[in-house]
Amino acid sequence: MGDPGDDGGLVRVSDAERQETADRLKMAHDEGRLALTEYDERIRDAYAARTRAELDTLLADLPAVRATDVPAVRERRAAEQRAESRAEYLTQWRSWAGTSVMLIGIWGVISLATGSAAFFWPIFPIGIWGVVLLSQLITGRNGD
Repeated sequence: MGDPGDDGGLVRVSDAERQETADRLKMAHDEGRLALTEYDERIRDAYAARTRAELDTLLADLPAVRATDVPAVRERRAAEQRAESRAEYLTQWRSWAGTSVMLIGIWGVISLATGSAAFFWPIFPIGIWGVVLLSQLITGRNGD
């Protein structure tokens, strides 16, 4: 029999695995390792593959590549990083809004305590922080 984890390549493959194999074959073609006709045959076989062994056969004579070098993986990672950066930027805006409310509240309490409207000093921290966040938006450093 063999190792319980050793399936002999008989595990059925998913569409994502077929796509990763196709991406790897495209890289090999772009590198000049596969002629156009051979690339076309292997792509056809990759999309027709049913098991891991069939996909492994298509890549057997090509040099190994780190998974992070496959275009689909790079695109996924870049999309995840953009989403994380966007979420961080929105968190900065939420912090700005919360701090603004707090500072305006302090100013309001001071104005009520003195009986007249005090100088609106919160405009300085709120304004400067807001300008910084807007400049990030304009210059594209907000994760988009």
